[in-house]
Amino acid sequence: MKSFRTFAGGVLALACLAAAPARAAPDLNVYGPGGPAPAMKEAAAAFGKTHGITVNVTAGPTPAWADKAKQDADVLFSGAENMMSGFASALPGVFDLRDARTLYLRPSAILVRPGNPKGISGFKDLLKPGIKVMAVSGAGQTGLWEDVAGRLGDIDTVRAFRANLVLPEAANSAMARTQWTEDKSIDAWLIWNIWQVSNPTLASVVEIEEPYRIYRDAGAVVTRQGKNHPQAQAFVEYLASADGKAIFKKWGWKTD
Repeated sequence: MKSFRTFAGGVLALACLAAAPARAAPDLNVYGPGGPAPAMKEAAAAFGKTHGITVNVTAGPTPAWADKAKQDADVLFSGAENMMSGFASALPGVFDLRDARTLYLRPSAILVRPGNPKGISGFKDLLKPGIKVMAVSGAGQTGLWEDVAGRLGDIDTVRAFRANLVLPEAANSAMARTQWTEDKSIDAWLIWNIWQVSNPTLASVVEIEEPYRIYRDAGAVVTRQGKNHPQAQAFVEYLASADGKAIFKKWGWKTD
């Protein structure tokens, strides 16, 4: 009788186990800046659908998400190498900087008012007296305008550009976007080409001619916590795959 009860109990336990729903895969939590966010969110949605998980992408200025990222970030993405290094300082112990993977580049570009009413055709036009230019001083663009203006080692070019610069520079791209929208006297905005791709009605884009054009990259890194998530490294690999490359190219990134 005792053996029968033991057998029956075992059968019941197995039946309950079989009837229990499979445990859902944990969400993947991804944090980073606004610039790469449109491409990152599309990649996250595609990866999540294929792998049956939810990939939460939180994007914006670092202070807005840093505290939360310290608790649950599985992957971080950046908009420049100096930004990734900044994450290591802002999020001590969260990830190993040596693990960061470089993904894709995007070029500096000039955004102008729709229809380009000032007829700006390249960087040299930004040096003309009376042209009002906006730039960003942080968030992956630290030193951007000086890098462009000082490209040829000509101090007069740097001086001429600075004379036309809206000061102080915006602290990040989101603040610059608000300023661009509200202050119609600004003629041009020195930033990355991807901002016009994701905001096509806000501005037209003018390429910066060589040799003034510069590039910075986006990168991604699996956090120490993310190394325990079965899909974190797979997501970073997806970003670098042919499918990920196609998504980033769609959003204006240089992938070749």
